[in-house]
Amino acid sequence: MSALSPSGPLSRAWHEVADWAVAGRDMAAALWRQFRWHMPEGEGGDKGCGQVPVVLIPGILEPWSYLAPLARWLGRHGHTVEFVEGLGWNLGDLDHSADHCLEILRARGVTGAVLVAHSKGGLIGKAVLSRQGEDAVALGLVAVATPFGGSSMGKPLHRLVAWSPLGLFSPGNAVLRRLSDEVAVNAHIVSLSPAWDQVIPDGSHLAGATNVDLDSPGHFRPMRDEAVWEIIHEHVHRLAG
Repeated sequence: MSALSPSGPLSRAWHEVADWAVAGRDMAAALWRQFRWHMPEGEGGDKGCGQVPVVLIPGILEPWSYLAPLARWLGRHGHTVEFVEGLGWNLGDLDHSADHCLEILRARGVTGAVLVAHSKGGLIGKAVLSRQGEDAVALGLVAVATPFGGSSMGKPLHRLVAWSPLGLFSPGNAVLRRLSDEVAVNAHIVSLSPAWDQVIPDGSHLAGATNVDLDSPGHFRPMRDEAVWEIIHEHVHRLAG
């Protein structure tokens, strides 16, 4: 295989750099959006969409506004979209973050929602499903590029970051292992795995969940791919049904 072929190492390195560039561009847009963007309400669209609220949970170092383009698209289809702005940069403890999400959504009277999450947001979403009890705030979770089994990226550095927010993603992390043991909710989760993911080299497969392999590559680009949004939308309704 040539190093310059589409699947060669040089090509792969170029695409990984491009994916990080997408992340940087979208982060800049997200920061600007916080000052000039309002959360969408259902804007018509399909009547069935208006009956299914969607809660968006971004990944680590992603503010709520990072997923605003997807929110706008879902709003045009008629969904009411909720954010949990209090997560800030999403650097907090997993359990605290899940409890905060539940507190905010209960205070807003949200029930029968479907969670849609990116990366770490999927771990928070699974924790929400595991601890929500019988009030059915959320019916399920569609997670994109979520490290349910941790990440082997930067494995030599795992000990150095063990006590930082990044330590959660170490495959041996106790909090992550405990969440992995919560298998009862996996049937209510759809895990969408990019064609390749430089942040989660081992993929996003979750045993007992509905696992979908995407054509879209990279850790960040799938969240800007309308074809992926269509897949998310399809599974939102499947989970709500």
